Amino acid sequence: MNTDGWLEDTRTSYDTVASSYADQVRNLLDETPEERAVLALFADLVSSRGGGAVADVGCGPGRITAHLCQLGVDAFGIDLSPGMIEVARRDHPDLRFELGSMTDLDLGDGSMAGLVAWYSLIHIPDKEIGTVFQHFHRVLQPGGPLLLSFHVGDESKVKTEGYGGHPMKVHVHRRWHGQMIGWLNEAGFTVEQHRTLTSAESTLGGIMLARRQPDTQ
Repeated sequence: MNTDGWLEDTRTSYDTVASSYADQVRNLLDETPEERAVLALFADLVSSRGGGAVADVGCGPGRITAHLCQLGVDAFGIDLSPGMIEVARRDHPDLRFELGSMTDLDLGDGSMAGLVAWYSLIHIPDKEIGTVFQHFHRVLQPGGPLLLSFHVGDESKVKTEGYGGHPMKVHVHRRWHGQMIGWLNEAGFTVEQHRTLTSAESTLGGIMLARRQPDTQ
């Protein structure tokens, strides 16, 4: 599949659907108790290590960022789409949201106590995943938790319409757990938990909790 131009296509598509997307997913966590449990576990892991800043990378309209803040996490959101950031700031005016890309993460080395990428890796081509995970490793504190969710499978397709019938052009990639674990291990992470589930979030979703491996002398 030719994914040239995918970054700009993704940005433009989510600018186009930002408001309608936010309306459709705003209360989705109310329907997904298992996902809420995983987010609560992640919040506890961050707290047990003394807390600190947590980035929700690919935050969209900010619903996961806001939920983490309700759990006591010092979370902020980063997204590629200016339209999504505008909606996130509108819906959650007391929280912090910034423009940025996970392929070139503008955060300091070791500055994050935790990272979340909630169904945001699904648009990243295979050839870019290694770079993304290298950035995640760089900005996370040693031992810091990383929470990922993604669609499970081996199909990649181009989504041309969505969220109220608006035109889109985004590549949607499904991955197997073993593939994700391999990429994470190569980037210096240890996967501690992973599972597959079906819920309102995904017809076949994967959730993975990993940690940045501690620095060795």
